[in-house]
Amino acid sequence: MTIEEVHRPGGGHAEPPPISYLRALRPRQWLKNLLVFAAPIAAGDITHASTLAHASVAFVAFCAGASGTYLINDARDVEADRRHPTKRNRPIAAGLVPIPAAYALAAVLLVGSLVLAFATRFDFGLTLAGYLALTTSYSLYLKRQPVLDIVAVAGCYVLRAVGGATATGLPISEWFFIVASFGALMIVVGKRESELRALGDGAGAVRATLGVYTVEFLRYLRAVATAVVLVAYCLWAFDSAAHSQGGSIWFQLSVVPFVTAIIQYGLVIEHGGGEHPEQVLTTDRAILVSAAVWAVIYAYAVYRT
Repeated sequence: MTIEEVHRPGGGHAEPPPISYLRALRPRQWLKNLLVFAAPIAAGDITHASTLAHASVAFVAFCAGASGTYLINDARDVEADRRHPTKRNRPIAAGLVPIPAAYALAAVLLVGSLVLAFATRFDFGLTLAGYLALTTSYSLYLKRQPVLDIVAVAGCYVLRAVGGATATGLPISEWFFIVASFGALMIVVGKRESELRALGDGAGAVRATLGVYTVEFLRYLRAVATAVVLVAYCLWAFDSAAHSQGGSIWFQLSVVPFVTAIIQYGLVIEHGGGEHPEQVLTTDRAILVSAAVWAVIYAYAVYRT
């Protein structure tokens, strides 16, 4: 069945309705919400049962809230998505999930996520509320504003990381915040750059801001973000080593696989593969190996201290 047949009345369903609704929640995007574990892990506190429990609840709350905003975004952008080579296959754009049903399910998920967040910790509730406000503002207005659309999406990544700290009651170091912020900016800019290359002259019809951006401008932004991430992480690693009793050399050694992974990700973007960062970070073998080596070294440094 073609996408045109799905759109026609009586065209039928290409898959069972429950599967369509599940896909509309974009479960693959839930990988981004693993950022809530970043602050507890970096602080060396994730092994405490209460910390792990609160971080896990934060993950569930962010998944529910994010899926609610995805439904709203897809319902509002249904016509633009139908002009996109891949987004036209999303359940709402394909006519598999009715728009009224999408809005109703979104309301349930958004309210449920906020109730769960405030029941966990008040500060975490405020963090999630800020995330939902930002994502809603993005869907309604910011996504059509050059630069602000990039900053808004990057901010959503950062708020996930901050949410892990507020849910567990842990402080956030300045280095963690800088690396998370500019790392998010690097990923989002790379996504826009890959989208612009893939869509070509018709990019502006699919995403308004892509009609304003140039590849050169996005490459410049990515270079700035990447440079800040690399410098900030090196400073963070050496600062951590200076305050470490037993894992100093391991903090310093963690710089090597971290820098390698960042450079490898840049190469993926140069070849136009950054449009779906969650896929790249879970399927690219070179990046996965570098990330795994970094995780082992950094975890050893943190938990040995």
